[in-house]
Amino acid sequence: KGKQTKMSSSERFDCHYCKDSLLGKKYTMKEDTQYCTKCYENLFANCCEACSLPIGCNFKDLSYKDHHWHEQCFKCAKCSRSLVEKAFAAKEDLLLCTECYAHDYSSKCNTCKKTIMPGSRKMEYKGNSWHETCFLCHRCQQPIGTKSFIPKDSGYFCVPCFEKQFAYQCCACKKAITTGGVTYQDKPWHRECFLCISCRRQLSGQRFTSRENYPYCLECFSNLYAKKCVGCTKSISSLAGAKYISFEERQWHSECFSCMQCSVSLVGRGFLTQRDDILCTDCGREK
Repeated sequence: KGKQTKMSSSERFDCHYCKDSLLGKKYTMKEDTQYCTKCYENLFANCCEACSLPIGCNFKDLSYKDHHWHEQCFKCAKCSRSLVEKAFAAKEDLLLCTECYAHDYSSKCNTCKKTIMPGSRKMEYKGNSWHETCFLCHRCQQPIGTKSFIPKDSGYFCVPCFEKQFAYQCCACKKAITTGGVTYQDKPWHRECFLCISCRRQLSGQRFTSRENYPYCLECFSNLYAKKCVGCTKSISSLAGAKYISFEERQWHSECFSCMQCSVSLVGRGFLTQRDDILCTDCGREK
């Protein structure tokens, strides 16, 4: 910053602020304007964060986040070692060398128990920390890194290893079931794979039944296997809660069990048969 003037005695070269002559003296330039060292320090010099003295023209001004230090004052707040051209960390307005910061504030690796140094890559999960190279899959012992993982008991597993060791395999598609699933006849299924054997509709969360160990939705089962009403010829499904009446291997919906001639309901009443017809007792007598 300092310069030595070389001018003839007939020329004037004064400090811009105090107007004292700078001929033969050190001075400092700021924005193309010259100042004596005293004025420059009073007007522009930063105060050192450590010793509170101005950082004059003859000293290096080291700065960090709008704070300034003399070169010789730029030290670790704990061990006092110089931080000039060395890595450091800030904690509560204090500057610390990486060793002191790590000793006081850094977390310990849950695997190797060594300090995780500031600036190094680490993994964190549920309050625990690991060096990135120490966070390993419990099965294949490879670093998990940024890949997805699944905790199991006291270990952590990459997804492929977890599926190989723990996951059930869907009996339909043979792929691993990692979330949810359905159990039917002691066999595991993906929800999306558990389908009606007839119409392929998804049965998860729906009422269903089975025949010969195959699952059916109620509609398909009724269409395929349910008894038919003599009156309306539609299926009678007791699975859906429908009430029906059975007589001589024939069935009727309750609302269909009526006299073939006058249509009066025969539910709870006596009735007569005439070949395949059923009649109320009044119509039967008329016959």
